[in-house]
Amino acid sequence: MRVSPARRHWLLDRVFWISLILKGLDGVLELVGGTLLLVLKPAQISLIVQVLTQHELSEDPKDLIANALVHFAASLDASATLFGAVYLLLHGAVKVVLVVAVLRDHLWAYPWLLGFLIVFIGYQVYDMIVDFTWGMLALTLFDVFIVALTLREYRLHRARRERRHHDSALPPPH
Repeated sequence: MRVSPARRHWLLDRVFWISLILKGLDGVLELVGGTLLLVLKPAQISLIVQVLTQHELSEDPKDLIANALVHFAASLDASATLFGAVYLLLHGAVKVVLVVAVLRDHLWAYPWLLGFLIVFIGYQVYDMIVDFTWGMLALTLFDVFIVALTLREYRLHRARRERRHHDSALPPPH
């Protein structure tokens, strides 16, 4: 079954907008997480993680994720939580601003979003070289996918805008 070019264009547009909205929601979650890291002390975070993982660990004491969370929370100190808070707040704020600007069709936001994603893809690749995780691989592949879709959309919007500008510069027909 072949998909018509118009249908494929429509599908790619929908996938782009859905992916962009997911990226924006991720940014909002980062803002919430960063705010929580600012207002909670490391001991409070550790206690919350213990409470949230207690049921899972009572059923499976060897649960990899629950144990990793408990270990991570127990190793937090004030400087680590401050760094995490600043990182999440900046990353989340930039992401939300750029996603909203692209959703509002501000042409200037596309190159900024592309640059932002490419820088973080580079960081994520470095992070995977140091400590590979499947989650980071999935996030990186999702970001690469969004870069490809954003580049496509940017080119389409720029071409449309140039056509409109060119058409408006033509003398009126006689």
